[in-house]
Amino acid sequence: MTVHHPEGWRKSSRSGRVSNCVEVGRIADGAAVRDTKDRSAGYFTTTGPQWSAFIDAVKAEKFG
Repeated sequence: MTVHHPEGWRKSSRSGRVSNCVEVGRIADGAAVRDTKDRSAGYFTTTGPQWSAFIDAVKAEKFG
């Protein structure tokens, strides 16, 4: 199992000052995502192609 150490955590500028959102960090082969309400709970990782497909689906408003 590969251990990832995310860098450059970012929160969407559209989140404003609310704390109920997610942050995204860079890893060598994709992205890491964590909950801003409980950063100590950990994060999940995704590959570059999976992350790109997710972003494309968000931009295309496929999630309702």
